[in-house]
Amino acid sequence: MTSLALPLRVYEFWLLQYRRVWRATVIGSVINPVFYLGALGVGLGTLVNRSSGQSLGVPYIDFVAPGMLAATAMQIAAGEATWPVMGSFRWTRQYFAMASTPLGVRDIVTGHQLWMTTRVAATSAVYLAVIAAFGGVDSFWGVLAFPAAVLTGLAFSAPLAGYAATKDSDGAFIPIYRFVILPMFLFSGTFFPVSRLPSALEWAAYATPLWHGVDLCRELTLGTVHPVRAVGHVVYLLLLAGTGVLWAERTYTRRLTT
Repeated sequence: MTSLALPLRVYEFWLLQYRRVWRATVIGSVINPVFYLGALGVGLGTLVNRSSGQSLGVPYIDFVAPGMLAATAMQIAAGEATWPVMGSFRWTRQYFAMASTPLGVRDIVTGHQLWMTTRVAATSAVYLAVIAAFGGVDSFWGVLAFPAAVLTGLAFSAPLAGYAATKDSDGAFIPIYRFVILPMFLFSGTFFPVSRLPSALEWAAYATPLWHGVDLCRELTLGTVHPVRAVGHVVYLLLLAGTGVLWAERTYTRRLTT
């Protein structure tokens, strides 16, 4: 079999699993962006646009919509890379069953990451379509916000899968969500420019993968792409995703062989 055929077998397993719950997730994937963009972009945006404070330079919905796109990619990736991964070791032991076949650790990691990427891609496509319907895409460059959001998701799914493979209790994910995912969601430029944060927090925000994803998606949808900065965002996210995959292979190997 080819090198891709074995990971695709793993991918097929997760796809078949998803067939049991797809209706609930599809409904949420469509309703959530409509509610979020309606409440934040149109409702709150009306107040922000009329505010006498410092102008964002664009309507608030144009500012917040690409931020929500990247933030949602992060949240979907985190959800797919935590409980399902830990559960496949601890509860269902699906990974052990896979490892008893000709599948190797790399096949298991790659196949599951492909599935996580598919989940992020599907939700990101819906989000971008809703953003466009709300008038939040101002440039043809906006179509590239889709792969940018997917890359943002991969920058989270790979490292978090490596982390989840080391844990035996889902309690280990509570501090990750409380002290990593949630602060990034609130303070990485999704809802307001990070330049308005205190200096120390501003520089901390610049170091987060979500800020890179948000800024990249926003530049693309607004059509204000700075080539050097965009390449920097992509390289940062690719390095984080690649490092995460390598770490996941190590933690999966240690767990499956001991």
